Amino acid sequence: MKVEVKNLKGETVNTIELPAEIFEAPVRPDLMHQALVRQMANARQGTHSTKTRGEVAGGGKKPWKQKGTGRARQGSTRSPVFNRGGKAHTPKPRDYTISMPKQMRRAALRSALSAKAAASAVVVVDVLAFDAPKTKLMAQALGLLCGADKKALVLLPAANANVEKSVRNLASAKYLRANYLNVKDLLGADTVVLPVEAIDVLASYLG
Repeated sequence: MKVEVKNLKGETVNTIELPAEIFEAPVRPDLMHQALVRQMANARQGTHSTKTRGEVAGGGKKPWKQKGTGRARQGSTRSPVFNRGGKAHTPKPRDYTISMPKQMRRAALRSALSAKAAASAVVVVDVLAFDAPKTKLMAQALGLLCGADKKALVLLPAANANVEKSVRNLASAKYLRANYLNVKDLLGADTVVLPVEAIDVLASYLG
């Protein structure tokens, strides 16, 4: 797949052939969904906990005698039916981790990248660099490359403090290093901004 290479002014300066094995792979919605569910589940801490009737303090004495009062029999004021009682079927700490083979995760990334490329939502830039953090210049560049109302995902080939600081104050943009690409951020973006050098990083583990 041939795409235009643009500069930060939105001007076309070259063309490039995107790797077919990454950007023209079969689009598998089921695989992307599985990878997304896995990622969101693995992000859950699972530390939720409330107390059952056996864990709430107090309630050792029987509230009233078993018979003769006309009321329902009760053995403890810490029953779930009482105020200040314990909770029934309460959540407890648990592990939400879902496993997924590496090859399936990478296939899901290729599928998502191919879907973006097919929708013309991948913008390749020649150089993405600033002499100092410049949020205003980054906002202008992304507006020219992606559109002012589009949510952009900027993939970096390596750590770049000036670019990262320029992006992170923008509500409509997010940056990631290319080797940390994930399905959630990829599917959540309208446009993927891809420096030429980042293509080699993607090819190193997705090709």
